Formats: sequence, C-alpha cells, structure tokens
Amino acid sequence: MTKVLKGIAASDGIATAKAYMLVQPDLSFSKKTIEDADAEINRLAAAVEASKKELEVIKQKATENLGEEEAQVFEAHLTILSDPELFGQINDQIKNDLVNAETALKNVTDMFISMFEAMTDNAYMQERAGDIRDVTKRVMAHLLGVTIPNPALIDEEVIIVSHDLTPSDTAQLDRRYVKGFITDIGGRTSHSAIMSRTLEIPAVVGSGSATTDIAEGTTLILDGINGEALIDPTAEEIAEYQAKAKAFAEQKAEWKKLKNAASTTADGKQVILGANIGTPDDVQGANDNGAEAVGLFRSEFLYMNSDELPSEEEQFQAYKAAVEGMNGKQVVVRTMDIGGDKELPYLPLPAEQNPFLGYRAIRISLDRQDIFRTQLRALLRASHYGKLAIMFPMIATVQEFKQAKAIFEEEKAKLVADGVPVSDNIEVGMMMEIPAAAMIADKLAKYVDFFSIGTNDLIGYSMAADRGNERVSYLYQPYNPSILRMIKNTIEASHAEGKWTGMCGEMAGDQVAVPVLLGLGLDEFSMSATSILKTRSLLKKLDSAKMQELADKAVNECETSDEVVALVEEYTK
Repeated sequence: MTKVLKGIAASDGIATAKAYMLVQPDLSFSKKTIEDADAEINRLAAAVEASKKELEVIKQKATENLGEEEAQVFEAHLTILSDPELFGQINDQIKNDLVNAETALKNVTDMFISMFEAMTDNAYMQERAGDIRDVTKRVMAHLLGVTIPNPALIDEEVIIVSHDLTPSDTAQLDRRYVKGFITDIGGRTSHSAIMSRTLEIPAVVGSGSATTDIAEGTTLILDGINGEALIDPTAEEIAEYQAKAKAFAEQKAEWKKLKNAASTTADGKQVILGANIGTPDDVQGANDNGAEAVGLFRSEFLYMNSDELPSEEEQFQAYKAAVEGMNGKQVVVRTMDIGGDKELPYLPLPAEQNPFLGYRAIRISLDRQDIFRTQLRALLRASHYGKLAIMFPMIATVQEFKQAKAIFEEEKAKLVADGVPVSDNIEVGMMMEIPAAAMIADKLAKYVDFFSIGTNDLIGYSMAADRGNERVSYLYQPYNPSILRMIKNTIEASHAEGKWTGMCGEMAGDQVAVPVLLGLGLDEFSMSATSILKTRSLLKKLDSAKMQELADKAVNECETSDEVVALVEEYTK
C-alpha cells in the first residue's frame, strides 16, 4: 500500500522519479592491531586511488555545471591526495604502530587539521583544514566500503531525499536530472526552500521522517503544491499525478501570459512585483518571470562565493551587470548581511552564544568600515549604469542608520571629487526586521528613502522563535495579528513622510498573505522570481477597497493566525 508522507509545500510543482538519498554515511570504526603492515598500506593506497578517480569525475562535472573557478576546490583536494608528506606519515604510523589504516588516517589528518585551524592569522591555511577534512572523509568512506553521495554526479532523473540541504548542496543540483527534493526539516523560509523556488523545482520540506521512511531507488511522487510525497505509488496513482502535473503546466502557461502585464488589482490599484536575487545571473530569471524590479539583491552571496573579500572592482562588475540587466528597472541592493548562519571562512567572527542576536550585518559594516566603504564605492560606481537603490540590513536605531548613511555620503563625495560618474538619484533605505525599529518607524521614516520589510527575521525576532527549530516552529506565524500590526505601522509611517515600503521576505509571495498586505497598503512585493506571475494573477482578482476592509479586521479583530487565514478565505472566495 502506498505510504503518504506529509510536509510543508515549499515550491510548486509535481514530479515522479526515483529517490536519491543525500544522506551522509556512518564513518565510525574501531581501532585494530594488524599483522601485515604492507597489506594495510596497499589497502590505503587503493582507497586513495579510488578517491582520486572519483574527484576527477566530480571536478569535470563541476566545471561543466558551475565553471572553472568553482571547480578549483576539487583540484585542491586532488593535490592533497598526492601529498607525500601527509600520506608518508600515515604509512609510517601503520608500520610503526601496527594500526589499521582507518586509525592512522584519522590520527594524522586530525593533527594537520588542528595545526591549520590554529593559524588564525592566515585565512588560506585555515581553509586547507576544511579541504583535508573533506578529503579524509572521502578516503575513509572507501576504506569502510560505504558511499558518499555526491549530487554533482547524478546522471538520471531523481528526487533528492535529505535531512536538510545546505546552500552548497543546492548549488550542485543539475535541473536536468534533479526533479525535486524532500527534507526532514525546514520551513517555507529555509535556505533549501528558497533555493528550490529559484531552481523552479518542486519541494516538500519539514516532513519529519523522509530519510527514514524512504529507501534509495524507491519510486516517489512529489507534490510540491500540497506538500506531500507518495512512496512507491501504484500505476494508477502515477497516472493520476501525471495528469495533475500536466494541469499545473497548463496553469503556468496561463500565468506566463501575464509576463508583460502591469501588476494591477481588479479595481485598478497598481503595485510593484519584484524579484529577490543572489547573483547577477539571477536577473535572467527575474526578467523571464515579468519582474518589475529587483526588490532584494543579496550582496552577501558575492562574499560567500569567494575565497577572499571581493575587491571593489569585482563587486562593481557584479552590481553593474545586475542594473544593466534590469533595463532601467530599480535594483535594490542589500549591503553585506554576514553573520548568524552566514559565515565566511576568511573572515573569522567571534564565537557567540547567540550569533543571530550578535555581531552581524550592519553591525559588522559599521565596525569594519574598510569592508563597508569598499562595497559602497562599488555600488556608487554601478549606480551610473541603471536605477540602483541601497538598503542597510539589521538597523535597530536611528543612530545606526544615520551613521551608515553618513559613510555613504562621504564615499559619494570622494568619488564625485575624483570625477567618477555617480547617479544623483540613489535611494537609500533600510531593512525593517527588528521589532524595536518597527516601533519607531515614524522616527526612522524621516531619514530613509524607503523601508523594505524582511519578514523572515522580523517574525523570528518578534515571536522569539528560531524558524529552523522544529520544536518551536509552530510560533513562526506570518499571519499573527502582532506581525500584521508591525507591518501596518511601518507602511503608515513611510506614507506619512511621502516614502514607500516594500517587502522582501518570503511572506511577500505568500498567497494567503498577499490580500492582507495589499489591504495594508504595501507598495512593492519582492519574492522568488517563480512566484511573481502567480501573484500577479491573484492580484487581478482582488478588489483593493475590499482588501483594506479585510486588513482592518485582521489587525483589529482577529486574535490568532488561524482567524486571519479564515478571514482571508472568506474575503477571497
């Protein structure tokens, strides 16, 4: 009998394929005394050779899919596998101590890893520690006879099954073969969910037990619309879902007709629908989906995809490409939002008990002004080539915004004095994601050109709930009246000063939230590009005056999220 596994619908679509288990193997072993050292050394040599062959294939695939630069990490791994000093010491330990290859491998590589990690003043050597750790895991897997899954090697249609997917995991997914994924943990705002919408593949997250209930190679139907997975379905069920997939494809084709349409409601109110992007390459997807702006360019990906702090010139080229690619439509760039769960190996941050409440985002920028000024100069130079706006993340106080804006003005004056062309119409705003800032939105509105509400963090901070913690995930409530009141306060404060408010959190593309946000007066909705046409279609069915009535009731009369959802259903049926 078919088993149905329920989770959270993270990315629309329906797919049928075999399961590919992206689960790390058990690499535990026992220390053993051996009698034949030469045989053990030969066993190690065979594991090293198998690892080299594997890495050569991975490197070739990575070069094809990601480019030469991204594939260089695997060249570094191959170099380590040919290091005579490293493996000479491992062989010596096998001979001298008569221990099995697994024990000698771990002992020696642990020593090297510790040594490199201790070089806190040398970022390059610290990175080598991570490379040795990865190489050791691969050789160990061959010694133990287990397989390390590698999504870059997938060459047939599959559905990924994983506990969770990291940004680096999703970067390796080839859309020709990966038809969707299901995870044990996560929510609609998790990195894996956001990436699935960028890749335009169906996804179900937060299933709780996908990795234990699904076996390698099992046929799966993944329903990213309703948040379900059917394990080992019948032929009749496969046919039924193929028909549903066809119907969904036809619906997407209808939405596609709205690509060049204005984002207007049934009664003629117009708003802006923008896209969230991570790199200039994502501009193509934004344009293909009819984006009227880029409401969020996550500039931190330029830092995360580099082995060192990106130079002013490198950043300038990226920002220039984005603004030129949007053909005169506004591109809002968020300055470096590093910290929390976004770490840079070459920029060690202090160990903190709660990094999400610590040294991150604008707090790093104001402290490390050398980094901040470099980024601002690159942005200012790029402003000459299109309509660019800048926003500062994690602003908590009026003083922080004024300090950041003053640094911006200083760098602008320097460039102008040097004869560098800079736009005179750069809007400078801030992310509204800290409850304290939302409460003084009227004060901040006097100084900003716009607000952009980052609901992912605003909800988490307001509810004191980590969106990635399954035990408190029930508190991640975007429709809670308390959240809606902060959004209302922010929008009204900006409008009172003649400014505008956008939203770049995932809530902006949430089909339940959109009617309420429209009623609250939100000016710009920025979301994953694949959600734009669906949202534009919804807007055309809504009456803005009626939605204002809905929003007033949601804010003033509802006590719970469930009541708000029921109200939305009543007003939009």
